[in-house]
Amino acid sequence: MADPTVEQLEARVRARPLPRHVAIIMDGNGRWAETRGLPRVAGHREGSEAVRAVTRTARRVGLEALTLYAFSAENWARPDEEVGALMQLLADYLESERAEMMQNGIRLNAIGELDRLPGFVRERLDAARAETAGNDRMVLTLALSYGGRQELVHAARAAAAARGPALDADDLEAALWTRGLPELDLLVRTSGERRISNFLLWQCAYAELYFSEVLWPDFRDAALLEAIASFQARERRFGLTGAQVARPERG
Repeated sequence: MADPTVEQLEARVRARPLPRHVAIIMDGNGRWAETRGLPRVAGHREGSEAVRAVTRTARRVGLEALTLYAFSAENWARPDEEVGALMQLLADYLESERAEMMQNGIRLNAIGELDRLPGFVRERLDAARAETAGNDRMVLTLALSYGGRQELVHAARAAAAARGPALDADDLEAALWTRGLPELDLLVRTSGERRISNFLLWQCAYAELYFSEVLWPDFRDAALLEAIASFQARERRFGLTGAQVARPERG
């Protein structure tokens, strides 16, 4: 039997309840470039095209929120040349995509230690966030200079200062950088690696995990739709038994 077309996959996905919030660890840019005898920056450049394609697909099928792990706190330790190229690609993306975000009702959000970003990147990020602030069809969150442990430390300090010994889980969640976003439903990692790499540690508590063998620069419409279809085929229990989940509510 032939593989389903993108149109068929999309029709199947649209026919079932969607995850509200999908996050992606975009992995494999370097390996994609190395297997083609290209510099690593070529993989990052092609990865930017994957970001555009996946964002369009997510918006088209009706996701409420898409969060992309664009640059980790640990990535600052990479060679200066690579970091510089990544920052320039990010700045170019923020400039080039603003019109499409406005056209498609996408609000840009960012989480992480944003004060560590170079000034020229921060200026374009702030401008894009301000311009798209009124959009309400999908939230695109870029995790930049982000680390899950760092987020939890920040949230714990803020919540403890506000609440002291009365601190509870709701207080901590309200202090996270992701506050205001829907709960994370699905975490996708590309390139075949099976770890979460300090990403959305708190938010992953009840998220479904999906690991794709596809390298990020090759991750397009069909790959995202397959991840969503896998999510839709699962039974989410949230600590309950299968029988409890399947039992219809009594009126």
